[in-house]
Amino acid sequence: MTDEISPDAAGASFDEHNHGKIDQVDLQLEMQRSYLDYAMSVIVGRALPDVRDGLKPVHRRVIYTMYDGGYRPDRAFSKCTRVIGDVMGQFHPHGDASVYDALVRLVQPWSLRYPLALGQGNFGSPGNDGAAAHRYTETKMSPLAMEMVRDIDKDTVDFQDNYDGRTQEPTVLPARFPNLLVNGSVGIAVGMATNIPPHNLREVAAGALWALEHPDASHEELQEALIQRIKGPDFPTGAQILGVKGIHDAYRTGRGSITMRAVVNIEEIQGRTSLVVTELPYQVNPDNLAIKIAELVKDGKISGIADIRDETSGRTGQRLVIVLKRDAVAKVVLNNLYKHTQLQENFGANMLAIVDGVPRTLSIDGFITHWISHQIDVIVRRTEFLLKQAEERMHILRGYLKALDALDEVIALIRRSPTVDDAREGLKQLLDIDDVQADAILTMQLRRLAALERQKIHEEAEKLELEIADFKDILATPSRQRTIISEELAELVEKFGDDRRTHIMPGFDGDMSVEDLIPEEEMVVTVTRGGYIKRTRSDNYRSQHRGGKGVKGAQLRADDVVDHFFVTTTHHWLLFFTDMGRVYRAKTYEVLEAGRDAKGQHVANLLEMQPDEQIAEIVDIRDYGVAKYLVLATRDGLVKKTELSAYDTNRSRGVIAINLREGDELVSAMLADETDEILLVSQKGMSLRFEATDEALRPMGRATSGVKGMSFRDGDALLAAAVVPASDDEAVEASELAGDAEGTADAAGQKLSPSDAYVFVVTEGGYAKRTRIEEYRKQNRGGLGIKVAKLSEDRGDLAGALMVSHGDEVLVVLASGKVVRSDVAEVPAKGRDTMGVVFAKFASDDRIIAIARNSERNLEDEADESAPSVEEGQAPEEAQASEPAE
Repeated sequence: MTDEISPDAAGASFDEHNHGKIDQVDLQLEMQRSYLDYAMSVIVGRALPDVRDGLKPVHRRVIYTMYDGGYRPDRAFSKCTRVIGDVMGQFHPHGDASVYDALVRLVQPWSLRYPLALGQGNFGSPGNDGAAAHRYTETKMSPLAMEMVRDIDKDTVDFQDNYDGRTQEPTVLPARFPNLLVNGSVGIAVGMATNIPPHNLREVAAGALWALEHPDASHEELQEALIQRIKGPDFPTGAQILGVKGIHDAYRTGRGSITMRAVVNIEEIQGRTSLVVTELPYQVNPDNLAIKIAELVKDGKISGIADIRDETSGRTGQRLVIVLKRDAVAKVVLNNLYKHTQLQENFGANMLAIVDGVPRTLSIDGFITHWISHQIDVIVRRTEFLLKQAEERMHILRGYLKALDALDEVIALIRRSPTVDDAREGLKQLLDIDDVQADAILTMQLRRLAALERQKIHEEAEKLELEIADFKDILATPSRQRTIISEELAELVEKFGDDRRTHIMPGFDGDMSVEDLIPEEEMVVTVTRGGYIKRTRSDNYRSQHRGGKGVKGAQLRADDVVDHFFVTTTHHWLLFFTDMGRVYRAKTYEVLEAGRDAKGQHVANLLEMQPDEQIAEIVDIRDYGVAKYLVLATRDGLVKKTELSAYDTNRSRGVIAINLREGDELVSAMLADETDEILLVSQKGMSLRFEATDEALRPMGRATSGVKGMSFRDGDALLAAAVVPASDDEAVEASELAGDAEGTADAAGQKLSPSDAYVFVVTEGGYAKRTRIEEYRKQNRGGLGIKVAKLSEDRGDLAGALMVSHGDEVLVVLASGKVVRSDVAEVPAKGRDTMGVVFAKFASDDRIIAIARNSERNLEDEADESAPSVEEGQAPEEAQASEPAE
């Protein structure tokens, strides 16, 4: 049995063996010291790059091992296993996985802007495909990597013992180009991290050359010059950078958020609209991106996507195809993808590097100045090395020259010398030379004594004299050192430089919207009674002469008709007023763009309307500052004036616009100011013009019903309303007077001149006329009004009324879906109580149901092969009647 030892005895025994060397330490201080030692070891020796060559220790060891081991560009590929074994055996005492991961990154063209190693075999993909095992892949240095180690054998950098002291490794590589900026770096240390984006070699070199040419430039001058020449990061995967604010923040402070966006094209593939992603933001995994999109579609966070296909290949490059549903708006879906996926990603630049053994956050000029300082040191050390070699050779040549001048005595001395040592000592005394020169003379071949060989020695000595003088001049002249760096860098850029891949899009700083990517274009918006909405380029409706049959419009179902039809632009807000008195809003570009004869998408895909809620009125505005008030008018003749800003809300479920009385419905909405006047027109051809001042029409809140605007006889109701130019000839905001069978309006905000203002009306039967606004005298609100047109049973009631000018165009839509677009000037000006002329011809069972004004028209006929023939120059059928007493 073992005898038990008491704690006291054990302590005494421990003290005896350790001679009493027990130190009392504070545990907290010891933990702090040990942790800091560990942190600095990771920071300096593993995770962060050196500012001079831009490499972490493992990458530096891989490149130097490939250079030292002969795995060079001009030689055959070798197994990666051999390279890894050499790196681990000589310099990097860690696992093979860490070495192979570093080597794979040096090979991958989507990881490094300018790869420093060439690979043969499967080195993975930007997605979830990893590289094959290192026993299956082969590698060697890339030509550019040779520039990282150029002149390393000329004592240009310091060497240190490797981990076991058997050999030496460089503490830094010569790095003849600014590799840290060119290839960037990503690393996570203890308590800090670095994230430096890659840049274009030509741009970085241009900045470095400017700095070399202006050594006395101040910090601010150098920084501004570099920002002008180095436009921004240039990622190996291309893509786009939105704005320059994040770039400038990173360049000036060392930290900045750079917004990257994928390059996405909208293409028609087999009859389906598709989004094709051809370039992704840096470090975005395309496989994970596709999975994320599919999850968002499944969860209902993104709508309008039918299928996702990855068609990436070595031949086509990156190609992710997102097939859209037929009623989806491509640009809206794309905007949602930018918002919810990595198609738009931020690169958090953190320009941290090791400087003189200490981690420091650098501005853009810091990277360049430290690299230049390193290069000056490299040039100086290289020149000193070459100078030493030249002087050593010159020393020997001087001995040769002395020996040649006394050749006979030298030969005689050597012949009579019993030993080499005697000959050496004799030569030293005869020629006044040292041991090195004497040994060189003794080892000189006899053939060097020939006349031509003696001449070569003289020429070599003269050449060396010039080289030595040149080397000394380089060492004594800093400007020559900078010139050499500039020349060698320019040669390198000429050989390896290429064009920028990442396109920088200025003007995207701050909060961005999808409008930044969408050009402003004129559009015709059509909404049917069945709830289908679309937008079509206005030039699809070619201009026709009065009396034409029209071109094919929306493809409607038998029981569907067009309710709303107006001209706007892609950047306008559309305010949708419903039969329940609520208002919703959307941008025009969010509406599906479709052809002239397409049905469009259902409004439920655009707005979060309540069940059984129908659109009663639509107003389009550029912004909420275009007018002070919004005036609403109902079928029963009620009008209400409310500040336009009250309708500025982001609530997706809409807000209350007006309290409608039972049986009433909204007819018109228009923009107005206090000095404007309002014109109301009824279906039976009556009109009432009154002032919109606060005294005549006081402002109200949104949740109100309004006041009496116009009274009607039996069977009549309000058809349309408009803001008319003020009588004092001031240019005022005038919205289009919407007119259709169900009531619609367009508040485009166009300005009309009072001298060129007309009331344009059209009947269901296709007859139109225009009358000067001066013929409509002002009255008090609430009356029956005066006639606007003479109607007959065969021509029907009024279908619409507009406020137009002489140079406008008018577009009308028929119940059959056809559209007629004609110049207002072709309709002659008539008195109020007249019948008008034929504006459009159509079948007896058809009728006009909507009308809109286009103030920015194109009078040239557009070529349209699919459009029906148009009958032009029809003789007008005019009916003039005397105006009755009012």
